[in-house]
Amino acid sequence: MTKAEIQLIRSLNDKRSRLEQGLFVAEGEKLIEEIRSSHLRVRKIYALEGLFSGADVACVTPKEMERISLLKTPSKALALVEIPRHTLQARALKTGLTLALDEVQNPGNLGTIIRLADWFGIEDILCSTDSADCFNPKVVQATMGAILRVRVHYVNLAEELQKASQAGIPIYGTFLEGTPLYTTDLTPTGIIVMGNEGRGISAEVAATVSHKLLIPPYPVDRRSSESLNVAMATGIICSEFRRRLLE
Repeated sequence: MTKAEIQLIRSLNDKRSRLEQGLFVAEGEKLIEEIRSSHLRVRKIYALEGLFSGADVACVTPKEMERISLLKTPSKALALVEIPRHTLQARALKTGLTLALDEVQNPGNLGTIIRLADWFGIEDILCSTDSADCFNPKVVQATMGAILRVRVHYVNLAEELQKASQAGIPIYGTFLEGTPLYTTDLTPTGIIVMGNEGRGISAEVAATVSHKLLIPPYPVDRRSSESLNVAMATGIICSEFRRRLLE
């Protein structure tokens, strides 16, 4: 490998470089195989001998993999993938269930939420511009391939939600003063807003929420943790929305 190649790969750990190069890093044989068979375009694959073949593959040594890997434990293969450009379709917001993330900043949380969206058939996620980057290497790994099927859009979240509200789309959000999730009427379509790990949903975004929800502890009067992890809470809420469709 050349010094320039190593520098390029290492630079993609930084969001600004990813945007400038239009590339993100994906590591692991299974993930790369999924990407190769998806709509995403692979620019280059660096792998130990015998793992992959093709004009876009370069064989590297274990030592070189250690130098270029962006993970704590180097994988056997690393790919440079072109960042896809998604267009937010207004029709999708009206006919499906959408997640909206208000300043969710932990890469592990974002990756898990993208994976949850994939599991529950949610194809679009709206993120505030100050949320974690979905092409951060840690996020990509945490999605376990879901990043290939879920479209993540970075938008002025309050503005987009205001437009959705004016279009009559139900907007749900989690609040301590909300009504219990399990006894609230839920619609099969709408937008579910999840807030920042420490501060919750911002006042500007909260102003657009039409239905405030609470995930109640059990029993209700029992002293418990102050809050749930945002990814865990997202899983609980998405599961309840989908359960209602089966009734």
